[in-house]
Amino acid sequence: MQKVLLIGGGKEGTAILKLLAESDVFQVVCVADINPQAPGIVEAVRIGIPSASDWRSVKADSYDIIIEAAGNKQLADEIYQVSNGRCVLIPCEVASIIARLFEDKRALIQELEKETSKHDSIFNTLNDGMIVINKEGYITLFNRSAEKITDSTRNNVIGRHILEVIPTSRLPVIIHTNRMEANQEQILNNGLKIITTRMPLLDEDNNVIGAFAVFKDITEAVNLAEQITDLKEIQTMLEAIIQSSDDAISVVDEEGRGLLINPAYTRITGLSREQVIGQPATADIYEGDSMHMQVLETRRPVRGVNIRVGPKRREVIVNVAPIIVDGRLKGSVGVIHDVSEIQQLTQELNRARQIIRTLEAKYTFDDIIGESEEMKLPIQQAKLCARTPATVLLRGESGTGKELFAHAIHNASDKKYNTFVRVNCAAISESLLESELFGYEEGAFSGAKRGGKKGFFEEANNGSIFLDEIGELAANIQAKLLRVLQENEIVRVGGTKPIPINVRVIAATNLNLEKAIANGSFREDLYFRINRMPIHISPLRSRKEDIGELCGRLIQKINQEYGRNIEGITDDAIKKLKQYDWPGNVRELENVLGRTIIFMKLNEMVIDEKHIPDFLESEDKTASIQEGITPRQNPKKASLSEVMDQFEKQTLMEALREHGGNKTSTAKTLGISIRNLYYKMEKYHLENFSVQ
Repeated sequence: MQKVLLIGGGKEGTAILKLLAESDVFQVVCVADINPQAPGIVEAVRIGIPSASDWRSVKADSYDIIIEAAGNKQLADEIYQVSNGRCVLIPCEVASIIARLFEDKRALIQELEKETSKHDSIFNTLNDGMIVINKEGYITLFNRSAEKITDSTRNNVIGRHILEVIPTSRLPVIIHTNRMEANQEQILNNGLKIITTRMPLLDEDNNVIGAFAVFKDITEAVNLAEQITDLKEIQTMLEAIIQSSDDAISVVDEEGRGLLINPAYTRITGLSREQVIGQPATADIYEGDSMHMQVLETRRPVRGVNIRVGPKRREVIVNVAPIIVDGRLKGSVGVIHDVSEIQQLTQELNRARQIIRTLEAKYTFDDIIGESEEMKLPIQQAKLCARTPATVLLRGESGTGKELFAHAIHNASDKKYNTFVRVNCAAISESLLESELFGYEEGAFSGAKRGGKKGFFEEANNGSIFLDEIGELAANIQAKLLRVLQENEIVRVGGTKPIPINVRVIAATNLNLEKAIANGSFREDLYFRINRMPIHISPLRSRKEDIGELCGRLIQKINQEYGRNIEGITDDAIKKLKQYDWPGNVRELENVLGRTIIFMKLNEMVIDEKHIPDFLESEDKTASIQEGITPRQNPKKASLSEVMDQFEKQTLMEALREHGGNKTSTAKTLGISIRNLYYKMEKYHLENFSVQ
């Protein structure tokens, strides 16, 4: 141990004396100062260290280090000459620095102690128990309520592993999974039953740094109800406890009539005291069986049962226990835990999943509805296509579900864990489409990003790309796409170096590509490349037997989007929907159902025939009347769809004659697109129609 002679009892000397007095490495043998009342001398006397008025009186062989804290340069020089290098001399400047550092350290420690004391005071005022552990599972906080509930003391548990104190704790699991567990039941070592919420502790970068649990004892109310004989006394003794509880509590007598509820019960169920007190135990049940009645019948407690209560239809977890005194059943007491917090977290999780699903292929073959033969065939074909890397061409009218098939094919292929990119070729301008599909090099055009940009094909490498409306591609882009399909490589706009890619192409169109080849708007060689695995998806009018099942799935989707709770649709409503030909296919059906649900009253839970818009029926009647057939005559001559088709065909023929066969003018007059006109001409076999 190094022996130290401290010269100077002022502020710096006193600070250094306190620092050295706490050290196990240095021993202060004497403090010297000409002023016997100096603070350093007084402190030395207090802690039993010798002092002197003249440092020369201290034997030279009794110290190894001299610290000059008096601030006297002449004195320092004298000490240096006398010591003659025999011991280490620390001058005043260094001593002053050490003293300031020591004071700063002490001030920081005091500040931290104040903050810690403040936080401990806050946590100790909580009625709920609280335990905090670090990432390694060791307890860092244990408040007074936790001491009371667990029968442990803070001094005995701080620094110990949580599983040593509470073997059934799931806090280490929370650290591992980084997931919250809310309102969980747990039995402690002392037999107490608690409801606990466990959450991970995260730093500002969302890294797990620990976990904490907040819990409360729920057995007290149930134990009192089982022990007290007089139900009136039960009410008096329990009211003070349960009025402040966040969980709903209800007590019934042996006949199942309400005796007591707390404010939390009214808040959760939406039922007032008048609606519960003196009423049967089934009065609060919206969905499920009364646990009070079950307990009264079986004389056995029930725990953790999910039911819905009150006009708010609140989902809760119920624990109910019988009140038995001297072998006689006196009633039952129930504790209701609101699980809306869990539901809220679940909803947030579902919303997050929906957002994630928009960034990837989100449908599978299970999402494709259809038991008709017209749908079974394309589904079987699509499943076969999914097993191969070949290019697929999905054909069908707008709204039949071509994109749904594209998603399902990708998710059923060996590329399902890789990227799925969707491109609507008709939605991107021709000037941008080439650079979006194939990317571009730096400086390829004005406004190009520095370093260039990847195109959709590069983004989809090792995955799948869905090219919707492929019939809308310009001729130059068709040529580049053909090279991609032939050579499995792309060349960026403004670049010369080919980039190899491995992409599965799924194309879709509602155009008559054969007609487009004939009029020169689509390349024949590209047609043969993409038409290797063609799949035709039937329109809804060809598979009306699927409308009922489609309505069920679409109602679920609309409920989620609009926040409604429509339970289904009647057979009469489905029958009315089947009378319409649905030129907009499934997309139009979804639109009609959405509009129907919006205009339904909040208390209406099932779609009936009266809710279906009348325009569906009126359009059919209009077509019959314009054809010269009254609604009463129509069933005797032809079906409604046949009459509609005949009227549409006649209208097309008259428009073509009026415009001398000019398809552009005909489409403009009819208010439809040119590609829709080609489709309808193909449907009614008017490709070779003569205007003569």
